[in-house]
Amino acid sequence: MSEDHEDDLNDGDLVASSPKIPVPDDVADAVKTLIRWAGDDPAREGLLDTPLRVARAWKEYCAGYEDDPARHLSRVFEEVGGYDDIVLLKDIPFQSHCEHHMAPIIGRAHIAYLPKNHVVGISKLARVLHGFARRLQVQERLTAEVADCIWDNLKPQGVAVVIEATHACMTARGVRTPGVGMVTSRMMGVFREDERSRREILALMDMQGRA
Repeated sequence: MSEDHEDDLNDGDLVASSPKIPVPDDVADAVKTLIRWAGDDPAREGLLDTPLRVARAWKEYCAGYEDDPARHLSRVFEEVGGYDDIVLLKDIPFQSHCEHHMAPIIGRAHIAYLPKNHVVGISKLARVLHGFARRLQVQERLTAEVADCIWDNLKPQGVAVVIEATHACMTARGVRTPGVGMVTSRMMGVFREDERSRREILALMDMQGRA
């Protein structure tokens, strides 16, 4: 049995993992340095394969650098039976990492737009979110990037993006205040210009009075 296959079994995976990417020596050595800095010995049995696992995990966490989120909005549908009301995808879970401490950002996003002449497959909205989230981020920029991408590529009448998330750089270190969430929003087009439309979309998102 190969070492990689045995490693998969030891990890308890229920499905076969994707082929393992090679890890450059300098990347593995950097993880070993962090382990030593933390006060442990990278040569002890439980940590022998940790540098490779960490390196591959970070390549997965940051897969968004190899993605162009705009490409997910390139195919649109014009035969929508005259539908011209709000399209909303709620409670999209996501994970990112803050660029200041590389700590997890875990949350959910609500993405809406008011179509003009066409719509896009709803799964594409989630793909746009994940394309930007799987990078080193700050929540404010993530919110703006998702909204701007939809606005620029779909050219709708309006876009609304609200993101709620917790930040481990605040809950698990530093001020160590668990249970604190952050809410950011970006409104464009009619959702920014028309107060009634803004209230309507926030009510649909269950965010009235919070964003």
